[in-house]
Amino acid sequence: MSGYSIQLTKLKDVLRLDPPFVFRDERGENIETFNQTDLHEAGIPVVFIRDSLSISRKNVLRGLHGDSKTWKLISCLSGTLFLAVVDMREESEQYLKWEGFILSDQNREQILVPPGFANGHIVLSESAHFFYKMSHQHNRADQFTIAWDDPHIGIDWPVESPILSERDAGRDSTSERISPLIAKMPIEKFVEAEN
Repeated sequence: MSGYSIQLTKLKDVLRLDPPFVFRDERGENIETFNQTDLHEAGIPVVFIRDSLSISRKNVLRGLHGDSKTWKLISCLSGTLFLAVVDMREESEQYLKWEGFILSDQNREQILVPPGFANGHIVLSESAHFFYKMSHQHNRADQFTIAWDDPHIGIDWPVESPILSERDAGRDSTSERISPLIAKMPIEKFVEAEN
């Protein structure tokens, strides 16, 4: 039996995972954040080959970014952040639908984001460590960037005036985006709804 606790989200193919092992006592915590065998036994045959860590201060917003190849397993190692995930697959019945998640060093939740989805996050604590595993090597040419405040998506961000990079401030709206960058292949749904 898998050590992961897996829950469906409102977005088909996006999953919420609790880490395989968390032990807490008066000394602190011991956490197994990832286990490839447990992930495969849970019916998710994704192989991750890269890890990245992004450290940001309060009110920094990064995103929305995505590509047509990469699976991401996202968590927050320190602090608290709001993560937004958007389905950017034009053939999908949930195209441009989004869902928000609070990730923190307290809840230890992880979000599995498939290819063809965009994600962005904003830091709610004084600082936060945004950690993500990826299934493909980074290639900037394969990526797309969508406006964090795109009215066609309408994400309800918890901060009105975020701190943005030059890249994220000068991003495309969905109407200006080049559609071949978006995945055209359906993403298999690995986990059935629990009763």
